[in-house]
Formats: sequence, C-alpha cells, structure tokens
Amino acid sequence: MIQDVINASFLAIIEGITEFLPISSTGHLILAENWFPLQGDKTFQDTFLVVIQFPAILAVLLYFYKTLLPPLNNTDEMKNWFFLWVKIGIAFIPAGILGFLLDDIIDYYLFNTTTVLISLIIGGIILIGIEKLQIGGKGYNQVTELTVLFCLGVGLFQCIAMVPGVSRSAATIIGAMIIGATRSVAVEFSFYLAIPTLLGAGGLKLLKHGFHFSFNEWIVLISGSIISFVVAYFVIAFFLKYIKTHDFKIFGIYRICLGIIIFIIFYLI
Repeated sequence: MIQDVINASFLAIIEGITEFLPISSTGHLILAENWFPLQGDKTFQDTFLVVIQFPAILAVLLYFYKTLLPPLNNTDEMKNWFFLWVKIGIAFIPAGILGFLLDDIIDYYLFNTTTVLISLIIGGIILIGIEKLQIGGKGYNQVTELTVLFCLGVGLFQCIAMVPGVSRSAATIIGAMIIGATRSVAVEFSFYLAIPTLLGAGGLKLLKHGFHFSFNEWIVLISGSIISFVVAYFVIAFFLKYIKTHDFKIFGIYRICLGIIIFIIFYLI
C-alpha cells in the first residue's frame, strides 16, 4: 500500500497542477498512470483519476469564498450571488446530461493514449489561433455581466471536454472568449463552472463504484485528494496572476510539444 500512496501522491500533484490550466488534467493522468501505476482493478484506477479532481472544488470555494459563499448580511450581494449560481447551473446542464448518458461509452472508447495526443495537439493549435486572432474581450468584462445565453454557450463548449485530452479548462476558456469574454473573465467563470462539473463527474464515479472499494483503496484515494487540494489552491492563485500579463500561447505550444512527445514514446520507440 505504501507504494500505492507514493504513486497516488505523484498523480495528485499532476492533477493539482493541471486541473485549472488549459492543458488537460485527465490527459496527463491517463499518461502518468503508466509511470505511477496503482494496484487494483481498472475500475478503481479510472475512478481514482476522476475523483481526485474533487479537491479542486474545495480549492475554488476557498479561493473565491467571498464570491461563491452566500453574503448573509447584504441583500444586493445576495441577489448577485443567487444569479451567479443560476448561471453556473445553466452552464453545467449540457455536460451534466451528456456525461450521465455517455459516461460508460466515453470510458470504454476514448480513455486511451491516441485520443489524448490528438486532442492535445488540436487543442494547442486552437489556443494559439485564439490568441493570434485576438479573439475575446468584446462584450463581457465582469462575471456579473454574463447572460444566460452566454453561460449556455460555454456549457456547450464544455461538452467537448468529455474527450480525454481536450481539457475542461481549455474548452470553457476558449468558448467564453469566442462568445466575447475577456481572458480574465473566461478564466474566472471556468473556475466556477468546475464546481458542479467535477462534483457531478466524481460523484457519478463514486456512486457507481465507491461502495466496492477496499480500506486500502480508500486510504490511497483520500491521501491523493489532500495533496491535490493543496497544489490546486496555489495553481489557482498563480494562474489568475499569470493571465494579467500573459496570454495562452505558451500553453498551446506546450500541448503540441507534449502530443508529439507522446506519439514518439508510445508509437515510434
């Protein structure tokens, strides 16, 4: 079990770093588990890769607690808080429905190296293209300005991220910028939308398989979750500061390079 905890810790660090960056946490974890394998059947391994995204929810809630937790002493702020969560809920609906219907199909057909490397490269090209064309920032400069149609549009873009390697963060950020949000608003709303999305994905996995986990498997899962939470919190702080003075091209370049490296390692060597 000790080796499993060590491997789970490495996977959790990777998850914490990559969850909110537009480089695909799931894609990285699918690849990393080849070097940091966990004991147990494939069901536990696949569930672990999804459930350790849970702590990212807590990291977002902690970092944005003034916005996301109810302001009990201010009626105006309470109204803004309520409508923010309504918009988050609306944005979650498309992926929530498709995820529930297609979860097993996606696991069976798309959780593989080929899907990841193709998604990484295509997503990288799109990220670079978005920045080259200077798309975004033409309509929404504050999260409070976002409309219901905007949120639904971002939710539809998020559905693309069900394909491993696409990146939920990349899909929602790109979608938000195409629809008209500034880079900072796109990133902030992507953080918020992670809450119901990761909760739904992880909760569905636990409901399906969690009751069959052994004590040792739960220890591995909990230890990985704690590490993932700590790392994710600091990555949120870094990313918000980074985008104030930088664009996303470096992440696009990284995705393309990683996709090429994966192709060489898994298909040429």
